[in-house]
Amino acid sequence: RAEVNAGLGLAKAMAQHPAEFSALYTAVISAGEQGGNLGQVLTQLADDLQDQQTLKAKLLSASLYPAIVSLIALTIVIFLLSTVVPQVAQVFSGSQRRLPGLTVAMLAVSDFVRHHGWLVVVLLIACWVAFQQAMKQAALRIQFDAAFLKLPVLGRLATGYNTARFASTLAMLTGAGVPILKAMQSAADTLSNQAMRADILDALVLVREGAPLAMALGQKKRFPSLLAMFARLGEQTGQLPLMLQRAAQQLSGDVQRRAMALATILEPLLIVVMGGVVMLIVLAVLMPI
Repeated sequence: RAEVNAGLGLAKAMAQHPAEFSALYTAVISAGEQGGNLGQVLTQLADDLQDQQTLKAKLLSASLYPAIVSLIALTIVIFLLSTVVPQVAQVFSGSQRRLPGLTVAMLAVSDFVRHHGWLVVVLLIACWVAFQQAMKQAALRIQFDAAFLKLPVLGRLATGYNTARFASTLAMLTGAGVPILKAMQSAADTLSNQAMRADILDALVLVREGAPLAMALGQKKRFPSLLAMFARLGEQTGQLPLMLQRAAQQLSGDVQRRAMALATILEPLLIVVMGGVVMLIVLAVLMPI
C-alpha cells in the first residue's frame, strides 16, 4: 500500500514480495492494469485460486483416510512382530515338537524386524534421498513423470489434475488480455508434471510458428482430447477463455469423482488387508498351541 501511494503500480508493488504473490499472480494483475479492467481480473483471479484450493482440498481429504489407516496398520504389525511374537516364541522354545511352517516363518520375520529393522529404515531414507537427488536432473524427472502418467489410476488422476490446472490458468490469463504466447508460458510453469510441461512448451513453439492452439494441443497425446476440443470451439466462436474455463471445470470435476471413488475402494480394502495380516500373526501363535 505504501509503495502504491508512492506512485508504483499495483503489480510492480506486489512483485517485490514474491513469497506472498507469485509471478503468475502479478502477471495477471499487470494485464488487468494495462487493459483497464483490474476489477474483473481480480475477480477472475480470486475464483481461480478458490477453485484450485477446493480441488487440492478434496484430493487431500480423499487420500487422508487411507494414509492414516495404512500408518496405523503398519504400526500395529511392527508392534506385534517386535513385542508380542517374541514373547510367545519363548513359550515354544523349550518344546521339542516341530513348529508349523507359518509359525517358523513368522518367528523369522519377527527376528529380522527386531535385529535388522533399523537397517531397513536407514535404507529407505537413503533411497528417498537418492530419489530426490535424481529428480533434480531434468531428463530423469521428465522420464519419471512420463512413466507416472502411464499408471492405471494415479496416472489418470495426475493427467486430469494438471490439465485442469493448465486450462484454468490459460483461461484466466487470456481473459485478462495476456498475449497467448506469454499466457501459455506462464500456464506451463504451473504444471507439476514436467513431461506435460515439456509438451506445452513444444506446443508453444507450434503456436509461435502460426499453428492454432487447438491443433498444437491436439498433437500432444498426454493431454485429454477434451482440452483440444474446447480450445477449437473457443477459437471458432471467439470465446477461448470461456471454453477453456469450461474444460477446466469438467476436468476438475472428473478428477474429484475419480479421487473419491478411489478412496471409497481403498478404505475397506486397507481394513481387509490389515485384518488379514493380523490374522496370519494370530494363526502363527495359535497353531502350535
